[in-house]
Amino acid sequence: MTVPPAPQFGKPIAAQASPAVLEFLARRRSASAMALAAPGPSADQLADLLRLAARVPDHGKINPWRFIVIQDQAKTDFANWLNALAQGRPDTNKAVAALGKLRTPPLAVAVVSSPVQGNIPLWEQQLSAGAVCMALLMAATAMGFGANWITDWYAFDPSARAHLALSPDEQIAGFLYIGTATDAPQERVRPVMDALITAWKP
Repeated sequence: MTVPPAPQFGKPIAAQASPAVLEFLARRRSASAMALAAPGPSADQLADLLRLAARVPDHGKINPWRFIVIQDQAKTDFANWLNALAQGRPDTNKAVAALGKLRTPPLAVAVVSSPVQGNIPLWEQQLSAGAVCMALLMAATAMGFGANWITDWYAFDPSARAHLALSPDEQIAGFLYIGTATDAPQERVRPVMDALITAWKP
């Protein structure tokens, strides 16, 4: 699948209706991380996915996020290191079991919320990092891969964060697991929209 190049800086980008995108959004479904197998994205495909993920709202154009790509032997080593770390947790069995979601897919991308000091509210910067996660999830799915956005115990564990060289003010917005879905995900329960919508009146 060919991904169009980025538009030239300053070039007008007209809004275009896209029924195909609306159909895609109406059917979007995360794949189970445990059902993701090789092949994952190639190096070129991964570069395209990250470029697309970075096209999110970003107040101030400060890029308050970054990516950590974890794959191949490095992913195995990271999972083994986390397995050893899990032995010291009170929920050892649960923590070890959760690592299957990391071990199984061929590719993991940690999206790191990396706030920038200045005038942009921290909450807006964190929301932008969450938008990156969603954009990457949708781009991978649109490229034909299965994908899942997960934060598990190792996204918050201080030792795991240090092992990934996060600074004290950084957080894992999510681990994006990407591969080829071996099972088609089934539709899940969706919210009743009327219960979530309020028309504001002065």
